[in-house]
Amino acid sequence: MIILSSIALITMYGETMLIPAIPNLVKDFEIAYNTSSWILTAYLITGAVMTPIVGKLSDTYGKKKVLVIIMVIYSIGTLLGGISTNIMTMVVSRIIQGIGIAMFPVAFGIIREKFPEKKLAIGQGIFTSVFAAGSVVGLGLGAAVVEHFGWRMTFLSIIPFAAILLFIIIKFVHIISEKLASKTENEGIDVKGTLTLIVMLSSFLVALTLLPELVSYNENHNNNSLLYTIALFALSAALLPVFISIQKRAKSPLIDLQLLKDIVLLPTNILIMTIGISIFIIYQSLPILIQSPQPLGFGGGPVEAASVQLPFMILTLIVSVSSGFLISKIGNTKPTIMGCVISTVGFFLLFIYHSTEFIIAVELSVIAIGLSFAEIGAFNIVLISTPLHLSGTSLGITMLLFLIGMSVGPAISGIYLESFKSSIKGIDGYYPSTVSYDMIFLTAMIISIFSIILTIRVTRKLSPVISQKNRY
Repeated sequence: MIILSSIALITMYGETMLIPAIPNLVKDFEIAYNTSSWILTAYLITGAVMTPIVGKLSDTYGKKKVLVIIMVIYSIGTLLGGISTNIMTMVVSRIIQGIGIAMFPVAFGIIREKFPEKKLAIGQGIFTSVFAAGSVVGLGLGAAVVEHFGWRMTFLSIIPFAAILLFIIIKFVHIISEKLASKTENEGIDVKGTLTLIVMLSSFLVALTLLPELVSYNENHNNNSLLYTIALFALSAALLPVFISIQKRAKSPLIDLQLLKDIVLLPTNILIMTIGISIFIIYQSLPILIQSPQPLGFGGGPVEAASVQLPFMILTLIVSVSSGFLISKIGNTKPTIMGCVISTVGFFLLFIYHSTEFIIAVELSVIAIGLSFAEIGAFNIVLISTPLHLSGTSLGITMLLFLIGMSVGPAISGIYLESFKSSIKGIDGYYPSTVSYDMIFLTAMIISIFSIILTIRVTRKLSPVISQKNRY
């Protein structure tokens, strides 16, 4: 648990530290702000595409082998990012780094194997809390590191820790299922399915990132974005039935289609996707609200934006750990429902009243408590409902949907922020109006209400399964 949590810690630490460095990268590489968005987008898209692939690889060739390879690749990408001299090299390094996200289903699979079912939620809660811990550490140190040592240090400072962790994994991580996995190596990997999945998901996610540009004020740019977006969505939609057909015929399919149709896993995975949307729809919009000039914003800076979001991350850290202990005592369905209800209340309060930074911080705290309970509970349902020999594949699907949710959230907020703009007297340019934030928070509330419905459905489907297990 310590080793796996350390991997998650440095990954999230590195990502959060990079955010304050974006203006420096824009200046050093002489690029536009919309171009700089690919520094974050390339990482996320690669992670989403590789997650189900790596999950399958871990089931076939062994979790430790795959984890070691991913750590090596992630370290190479991090080093390349630290020595990048242009935006192209930086984006390539971020693509390589993005493969590191794919370690999470492998790590969850190892936790699934190491912990007994009654204590699984505790291990899962501890591991998940590290996501928030890394964000807290990165948020606290990021600006200082960039200011005193430059943006390159946000990459290079990770290298020694990654090397030490790689050595520790090789030396001390021992997984029983490695022996079982070696027996299935002759099955090979579904190459056709893998290539189809990569193109299909990449097209879909890139199209999502272009959606906000469709409502921008630049007419020529808008026309180009419309054509690209339609083409990418069409390509993704056309490849979906092709991918399903390939999986049905494959001897060793990349994704077990039965997992997608499971009466418990299907609604739970959709629930996890809605959680990803809810988290990132506010991540995208709140810094803009806080840093926009008054009266359309609060006229703050990066420090004020971080201060408002810091309670959210700290509470996520605390509640993630405590929810694991709670789930181990009372089960996973009640905390999941409770979390969805609490987050809905938080989004409702954020929608009706967000006129001060302090109030927003308090409302974010409520949302953090709710989303933490819901996320830990939902992931625990997936973990205990998945056969052990398919844990990597199943968790790869789950993480893929979570990452898609993380991509959909900023796309939704971006559309609202671009659609509803106003000018401020005496200040050049246009800024998102109050209507845009109202629409963002209202949408988040509606999505959260939908998550309650999904949780109730999961509970009804899970009850007969639990009763049958207890009888057995």
